[in-house]
Amino acid sequence: MTLWGKRDDMVVHEAEPYNAEPPRCALADRPLTPLDAFYGRNHGPIPELDTSGWRLTVDGLVDRPAELTLDDLRGRFPHREIAATLQCAGNRRAELLDVRGIPGEHPWGPGAISTARWTGVRLADVLAAAALRPEAAHVAFAAPDVSRIAVPPQPFGGSIPVAKAVAGEVLLAWAMNGEPLPAAHGGPVRVVVPGWIGARSVKWLQRITAQAEPSRNYFQATAYRILPAGADPAAAGPGDGISLGPVSLNCDILRPAPGDQLPPGPAEISGYAFAGDNRTVARVDVSTDGGATWIQAELDAGNGPWTWRLWRAAVELPEGEAELVARAWDCTGTAQPESPGPLWNPKGYGNNSWARLRLTCRARTASRSS
Repeated sequence: MTLWGKRDDMVVHEAEPYNAEPPRCALADRPLTPLDAFYGRNHGPIPELDTSGWRLTVDGLVDRPAELTLDDLRGRFPHREIAATLQCAGNRRAELLDVRGIPGEHPWGPGAISTARWTGVRLADVLAAAALRPEAAHVAFAAPDVSRIAVPPQPFGGSIPVAKAVAGEVLLAWAMNGEPLPAAHGGPVRVVVPGWIGARSVKWLQRITAQAEPSRNYFQATAYRILPAGADPAAAGPGDGISLGPVSLNCDILRPAPGDQLPPGPAEISGYAFAGDNRTVARVDVSTDGGATWIQAELDAGNGPWTWRLWRAAVELPEGEAELVARAWDCTGTAQPESPGPLWNPKGYGNNSWARLRLTCRARTASRSS
């Protein structure tokens, strides 16, 4: 058996806690990511919870605190299904590692991103039933998975502003691609915060707290923050750096993959592009000469406003060395930065520079029998 029912070719950065991404081929040309290929990012051991004993506490700055069972959640609120892409804040960190070392952080490639169709209830409906008070400005989530990354160790948690929490797209999800939510992805119930970094989509949800300030949990107050290039992350404290929330515009090449042997001539390049928050991907450009010239890729329609858009482009590969490059533009006219160098930071978050892939294209020679 493979770990947590995943493909046997997952790139496992760490077995415990489980941190793994699929190979590029597992994401290519698939609007929805199969469960066995969906990336896993964890900070502590994966808990396996008894669905019948699961309880969700809703408290804090609300007039009607509640404790809900899974049956309560399913029976009291309208069901909602939404397709959404989740992306780890460390996606494509490996390219920042090529700029400068980042001790203690996993070298994520372009596979720390996946898309699923989620089923659950709107967080907004649960908060409305609890009657949010006017002074509530943030909604915090608590989970039981204890991480030793924090000192002292503490369970994972985080928060989002009320304005995002009451938007209709944020779900408390119990199913994924039509299947019960696996333990590896937060079952029995997790938060899904479309357009925001995956860390805010807290798994194994146990408590929702409305409060005046952001969560003081280590993974909100200290981790998942962009520190200045010269900062020592070991010395960083609560509130240092820029807190991460909405995902930055990003794209990458899924086919061909590094090491593929291709002949010169006609070829198809394909990949994904994703714009977080309320933005959408408007265009993807592709180059076969390192960015000297560009053609426009064909974009698929996507599965809704909260998902990636897959793209493909027919190109002519030159004989010898070729540098494939892809860059995305969003609906505001913003494009990806050209180089990862200026984006380097001590935790390796947020690399959204142009996607680059170097190939050597040689004509295939016919074999001769002896």
